[in-house]
Amino acid sequence: MKTLFISLLIFNLLSLSLSEELCNSRDKKVLLQIKKHFGDTYHLASWLPGTDCRTAWNQVECDPTTNRVVSLRIFSGNLSGEIPAEVGDLPYLKTLEFHKLTNITGPVPTSISKLIHLISLTLSRLNLTGPVPDSFSNLKNLRVLDLNTLTGPIPESFGNFVGRVPGISLSHNQLNFWNLLEFNFSKVVFPTTLTYLDINHNKIFGSIPTQMTELSFLSLNVSYNRLCGLIIPQGGKLPSLDYTAYFHNRCLCGTPLESCK
Repeated sequence: MKTLFISLLIFNLLSLSLSEELCNSRDKKVLLQIKKHFGDTYHLASWLPGTDCRTAWNQVECDPTTNRVVSLRIFSGNLSGEIPAEVGDLPYLKTLEFHKLTNITGPVPTSISKLIHLISLTLSRLNLTGPVPDSFSNLKNLRVLDLNTLTGPIPESFGNFVGRVPGISLSHNQLNFWNLLEFNFSKVVFPTTLTYLDINHNKIFGSIPTQMTELSFLSLNVSYNRLCGLIIPQGGKLPSLDYTAYFHNRCLCGTPLESCK
């Protein structure tokens, strides 16, 4: 009888442990609202109310200690509509990505600015329109900002990011980037902490500013623009970058491209 009692006790404890949900209930509610916004699409089929979002939901990652949602990466699916404002209600989010979703339209939600822990923001290969929220510059922990296939102006506040300037990708855009800086690329003044800049496939002209020799670029891409002039060989890392960082410009020359004539 004693053995049977112990066996039943262990079974009940195991059942309780297995049935205990790890996912934070508030985060789970927000995620289900996001799924509802997109019409309970098949792409989010694993997001079921009766399952644990920490262990069973695709495209969601939770902190192993706090169980709060820290990553939401939705890509290559059949979602359509606007990015829901509810994404700003996941307060511990560090990574937010909507990528290769050509039926995602509308504006960039300003609620993203509430995500004070955000490190990486990717909104790429979508069909978004309208301005980039001015308040994005207040995301002091942001390190990667990838915005492409957008229209509308870049806010002036992007010249004054709180904290370290994030790596910026503005490729394949129709953005009016130069309402912030000089339209002529040669007159642009860059923050000294900038380490990543991708502005390929735009209509930028002028020459490469001398100040860029003072920056310790980890990554640079100015290809497919209308730049001219010499890639400055003295100092800095500009000549040591791969030629693909510069090719397909109007008349850019010098190492690593062909010599200037």
